[in-house]
Amino acid sequence: MPNVIKVYVHYVDAINRRIGRIMMYMIFALMGILLYSSITKTFFLPSLWTLEMAQFFMVGYYMLGGAYSLQLGSHVRMDLLYGSWRKKNKLSMDVITILFLIFYLSVMLYGGYSSTEYALEYGERSYSSWRPYMAPIKIVMCVGILMMLLQAISELFKDVARLRGEEL
Repeated sequence: MPNVIKVYVHYVDAINRRIGRIMMYMIFALMGILLYSSITKTFFLPSLWTLEMAQFFMVGYYMLGGAYSLQLGSHVRMDLLYGSWRKKNKLSMDVITILFLIFYLSVMLYGGYSSTEYALEYGERSYSSWRPYMAPIKIVMCVGILMMLLQAISELFKDVARLRGEEL
């Protein structure tokens, strides 16, 4: 494989590994928000922001951790036939499916960018009683989709290299 591809794979994997490791700890922040919500609903006046903030944290956790999950091969697979295939057939199928994933993520990124642009231009707010601005979470979603797209391309390069008998 060309040196440019090796450098690309190295840097994308390193960045997504760091982001993914950080996002693993975001679950504790989410638990803290939900604990605070439970306590305030039980003993005090319920807060307006806790449910929506927990949803925002979950979106960040899921979207920014997706690329790391792809890197580790932790996504759910339909293993009914795949598990009994030879290694070369598995790699060939991985190349085909990752191309579909790259197309899907490209369409998602296009839609996410359009939605984020709208949220920034018009100051879009949630329809809840708290009414937070939607642009920050949409930006996080676009970054997560972009990182997942970059990781999918990295995985494509690694699968093609394995098909050729190389290792990246």
